[in-house]
Amino acid sequence: MLKQVRLLLLFLASGLTLSVSESQSVSLLPHAADSFNVSYIQTWQYFLKQLKNAASCSYLVVISTSCSSPRYTRDQISIAFGDAYGNQIYVPRLDDPTSGTFESCSSDTFQISGPCAYQICYVYLYRHGSDGWRPESVKINSYNGRAVTFYYNTFIPRDTWYGFDLCSGASSSNKVSKQKWLIFMVLGFVLSFWL
Repeated sequence: MLKQVRLLLLFLASGLTLSVSESQSVSLLPHAADSFNVSYIQTWQYFLKQLKNAASCSYLVVISTSCSSPRYTRDQISIAFGDAYGNQIYVPRLDDPTSGTFESCSSDTFQISGPCAYQICYVYLYRHGSDGWRPESVKINSYNGRAVTFYYNTFIPRDTWYGFDLCSGASSSNKVSKQKWLIFMVLGFVLSFWL
């Protein structure tokens, strides 16, 4: 009888843990950034340049353009990316129509310097112009060697910051693990009385 009660409690705790985990899903589709403000990034980067001892790190960014994108684009393409701690890197213009940047079925590599960031968890692209552009993916290799790839495979809307913000997903997964830990602590406490 005692074994059956323990198994029942373990089963209930597992069910609660799974329901907590499933409620914290994160969308992996690109979206428009409603509250993204590039002026904050520009002000912050100016401030960092003024400091003599400001740390600067290098990032290798590889942007692949989809084969279903226009053959070439003359649009202005900007990028902003960063981590969950407010470290942000912004480049106002990546495009160069004279060099064939962002042609369809191609990949372009950029060496970008900026503030040192931890794990990159968001990236936004901005397009200004009338040609249109469809990136396939953006891969960011950070100075600490950890690479992250964001898969777009959709046209970037005109005059809109468009991309991914997985930073809040990282903090919510931390909440899930804390909730699991709490459930197992309560379960262990209850089982200790029955042994």
